[in-house]
Amino acid sequence: MSEFKTSQAEGLIPNFVNTYELEERAQKVIPADAFGYIASGAGDEFTLRENDRSFNHKLIIPHVLADVENPSTETVVDGDTITAPIILAPVAAHKLANEAGEIASAQGVHNFKTIYTTSSYASADLPEITTALAGSPEWFQFYFSKDNEINKRIIDRVKALGIKKIVLTADATVGGNREVDVRNQFVFPLNMPIVQEYLPQGIGKSMNYVYGSAKQKLSAKDVEFIASYSGLPVYVKGVQSALDVERALDAGAAGIWVSNHGGRQLDGGPAAFDSLQYVAKAVNQRVPIVYDSGIRRGQHVFKALASGADLVAIGRPAIYGLALGGSRGVEQVFNKLTEELKMVMQLAGTQTIEDVKRYQLRDNNFL
Repeated sequence: MSEFKTSQAEGLIPNFVNTYELEERAQKVIPADAFGYIASGAGDEFTLRENDRSFNHKLIIPHVLADVENPSTETVVDGDTITAPIILAPVAAHKLANEAGEIASAQGVHNFKTIYTTSSYASADLPEITTALAGSPEWFQFYFSKDNEINKRIIDRVKALGIKKIVLTADATVGGNREVDVRNQFVFPLNMPIVQEYLPQGIGKSMNYVYGSAKQKLSAKDVEFIASYSGLPVYVKGVQSALDVERALDAGAAGIWVSNHGGRQLDGGPAAFDSLQYVAKAVNQRVPIVYDSGIRRGQHVFKALASGADLVAIGRPAIYGLALGGSRGVEQVFNKLTEELKMVMQLAGTQTIEDVKRYQLRDNNFL
């Protein structure tokens, strides 16, 4: 495991046309088993494919004579102005893609001026990531320990660093059926310093072992505990139904995060985008909604916002950018999606992000 080698790239990605092409290019610089872990989904990967295809279920109708010029993507979140409503989703072990890992990712996010969500399973420690963010807003994604005293110590560290929100990932109480990892015999070649108390050696462990080390029996009481002990807003991640919306909000959740874990957990489940409209209706603007899973285009961002999301999070595209260009590559990915979003906003006759949220998509009845 000590011989694990990956990209050391730092600089602009040449000939970068769209985020789809980054996956194939990143595969050439990331070790095969690590790339399989990053790129693959669960089982037959039906849900992984549906995450992309589902965006075609809704259509953006161009609007003309709308008195729109140079649309603005700026968004204010809790007093922080971010460049666009596109944030970094929590992704484990960035050093699988680039030796600089989360530090480079944080620098790229800071340069773009948006929100960084730190994973419990990061391959860098919390203070390193927070320092690299240089004051940019940071959220923390929590994989809950079975030991509440350990949870308290992690929360204490989070609060001491000024992290603004805690995101409880609730859809990964067991590892998905990731057959690519089984075929590749993938085990983590890196430590996970944030959770070292309950996972002292990440090196050499399978994903099933990692998930099995965290708490598997989650309930509303866990949301209540995090909110009460931390005093921070808690978002529940992995919500795809109205029932789970009510369960989360009744427990005191301050936000809902719609996601199917990028198609990596329950194969045969719905595309996250197809779930978004039902979740948004149930939330009914009571709390903010974050959306992830399958975002690859500015059109996808637009459709998610028009379907009820307040923020959109990206994972794999940013990691591929990290592999190919370090911090500059991460920043490039955010810039590309924002450029595309602005173009779509112009053609759809929307001047601001609030206009996008009010926009009426049309059902695609021709599929």
